[in-house]
Amino acid sequence: MEIWINPACSKCRSAISLLDAEGADYTVRRYLEDVPSEDEIRDVLDRLGLEPWDITRTQEADAKELGLKEWPRDDSSRTRWIKALAEHPKLIQRPIITADDGTAVVGRSEEAVRDALSR
Repeated sequence: MEIWINPACSKCRSAISLLDAEGADYTVRRYLEDVPSEDEIRDVLDRLGLEPWDITRTQEADAKELGLKEWPRDDSSRTRWIKALAEHPKLIQRPIITADDGTAVVGRSEEAVRDALSR
């Protein structure tokens, strides 16, 4: 299992604490330093069963500067969104946990983290 985190994020720290308390075997990816490629983002989106706009932090300054709220949310715009996430990783919702069964969850709640642990 791998968890994408920003150490400054309280939700990320909570998820790590829960994983540690449960004795989970995982690796940490500080995705602001080890930025995921467009292909890695596509893979995680497939694992999540979500679209790029579903995991985009639209309130971030970068999102406002890019005007993301006005971007179309359709198949023809998917590549544009993924490119923006790869170029501005701060826009990626966190933490993202890739589960052992090939799926992933956005671990913003204790329930979501426990869901990843059960897979």
